Amino acid sequence: MPARDPQSLKLVGGKLCLNFINTVDCRNGDHPSEVLSTYPRLVSWSQYANILTENEARNLLEEASLHRADARATLERAVAIREALYRIFYAIARRKSPAATDTEMLNKEMCAAMAQRRLKPVDPPEPWTYTFAENRLDQMLWPIVYSAAELLTSDRLDRVCECQGENCGWIFLDMSRNRSRKWCDMKDCGNIVKSRRHYQKKRDKRSYARRLTSRNT
Repeated sequence: MPARDPQSLKLVGGKLCLNFINTVDCRNGDHPSEVLSTYPRLVSWSQYANILTENEARNLLEEASLHRADARATLERAVAIREALYRIFYAIARRKSPAATDTEMLNKEMCAAMAQRRLKPVDPPEPWTYTFAENRLDQMLWPIVYSAAELLTSDRLDRVCECQGENCGWIFLDMSRNRSRKWCDMKDCGNIVKSRRHYQKKRDKRSYARRLTSRNT
């Protein structure tokens, strides 16, 4: 299955780090599809997820064209971070403890991200805000890592769930009032499961009707 356009993915995770985790299609299937297969696709998704501005994305693509090896290394690191985050939040969704190797990696990346934070003045009388350094091939990774750290230390951690759709494997925050959300998106995985259940019920009814007919003949 060809990889989807990064900007066609639905951002349904409820948190930047979870949307980043969900850049693999059919993660639990036999043939998962990697969306972030190239550095330009990583940049494209990052712009779509509002990590990068259009100008920042353009600058990074120009930089990547001049430093291809560094761009490839950044992509490999991005995927490694994403997979560590997936294992961490998958374990949390299953109410288990993440592996120490994954949390150590996240701590290392978080220190790197924190070192790139900068105070930025806003129009008075608004308070100053934090931003991240720019014009680095890996600058999109810092907000993602910071997002994961924020979620892991928040009171919403127990709302991390895994989509129950077959082969999906996407992770999301269940912010429903009664914590009843089962799918990453009702229009996708939810409808597929409902359609299959409906089809199975119809088959069962037809099978039952045939058995009754055969008994009466």
